[in-house]
Amino acid sequence: MNPSPINILVFKTNICTKADCSIVKERFDTITSIIEWNIDTEDIDRVLRIVTQLPEQDIITILNKLGYACSELE
Repeated sequence: MNPSPINILVFKTNICTKADCSIVKERFDTITSIIEWNIDTEDIDRVLRIVTQLPEQDIITILNKLGYACSELE
């Protein structure tokens, strides 16, 4: 079985405070297929960049379940 490819995904979110980032970090830290991530809270789109083996929809679902808006940034 081949491992899933590693992707760099970019999303628009509404994650804007340190408390929000802490909540996301707590969840992302439990997911081994998330290799690296960061959120630019200074950007108007609150851009989440993530290196992962997960598909885009999984990231959107995870953040939605945490109460955050998330959509693929084009």
